[in-house]
Amino acid sequence: MTQAARRDLADIRLADRVFAPHYAAPALHTVSVPTSLRADRSDDAELLATLATGDIFEVLEVSGGLAWGRAPGVGKVGYVAASDLGIAA
Repeated sequence: MTQAARRDLADIRLADRVFAPHYAAPALHTVSVPTSLRADRSDDAELLATLATGDIFEVLEVSGGLAWGRAPGVGKVGYVAASDLGIAA
């Protein structure tokens, strides 16, 4: 998936193309340690990419220790451990 949209939440930049009950503006963060971008919340979910230290991750939601958003460098949307993200870029 390359568009940050779920049934309950979407990136505000998609508001003119995607209907969702809630929209969020992305908060830019840098990856502080190499981390896995997963398709779902579970540890055994499909691995979409491995993000390197310094990569940008656009956070749209943080819940249960996971951040959901978009990794623009690889063009993928998924979940990373929130603790693997540093300060906002």
